[in-house]
Amino acid sequence: METGTRPAVSIVTPVYKAKEFIVNTMDSVRSQSFEDWELLLVDDASPDDSAEVIETYLKRTGDTRIRLIRMPENSGAATARNLAVEQARGRYIAYMDADDLWESQKLTRQIAFMKEKQAAFSFTGYEFADEEGRGMGIIVRVPETLNYKQALKNTTIFTSTVMFDTDRISKDKLVMPLIKSEDTALWWSILRGGYIAYGLNENLVRYRRSASTLSSDKIEAVRRIWNLYRYEGLSIPASAWNFCFWGFRAVMRRL
Repeated sequence: METGTRPAVSIVTPVYKAKEFIVNTMDSVRSQSFEDWELLLVDDASPDDSAEVIETYLKRTGDTRIRLIRMPENSGAATARNLAVEQARGRYIAYMDADDLWESQKLTRQIAFMKEKQAAFSFTGYEFADEEGRGMGIIVRVPETLNYKQALKNTTIFTSTVMFDTDRISKDKLVMPLIKSEDTALWWSILRGGYIAYGLNENLVRYRRSASTLSSDKIEAVRRIWNLYRYEGLSIPASAWNFCFWGFRAVMRRL
């Protein structure tokens, strides 16, 4: 991609306490068979050396497709992602967490899939990985489509697999709310507006699970999903109904 030209894909990545993983993550993006992208790394005032690690990497590789954006103070992943989306120049917006990894065909396959389906919103299958990024053989399969009511029962849409086409859905609809599990709240908001999420049932992402990640705290995960139902304005019976389906599928994804 030449400087000044619009990339096809903008990859949005908040960075916080990611110095151990971010080089591998950047490597997996640079290894994509689809090369017309920009990677927006938003340092959310991380207390470790994440920003310095990124700057060293940029000097070493000279890859101008990667941009480091520094937040003046820690504001959370939602604010970091919203800032990146605001500055994104690509037609497609792809989300990636700072400790996850993409298979080399991820962008190629997903963009082709979205064009085929004329989809505004897509997500893919993924595999759980250990702290070293090695696949654990636990692969999450995804449905062909999800609407709003289905998504309330099935939170299989994983952040690092999501892509939006801003020619079909405007960027102002991609603002994440400032709550916990802001990513799922955004997916539900989009689907509530009448969009359909299309699932590409291929394992294209490795979801790194480390002991230090919020996602690994099962009690916190339960609390967050319940609060999300209440944030959606669901009644207690409706929340409980959807929660039961969520719990069952959450367990099955890890078997």
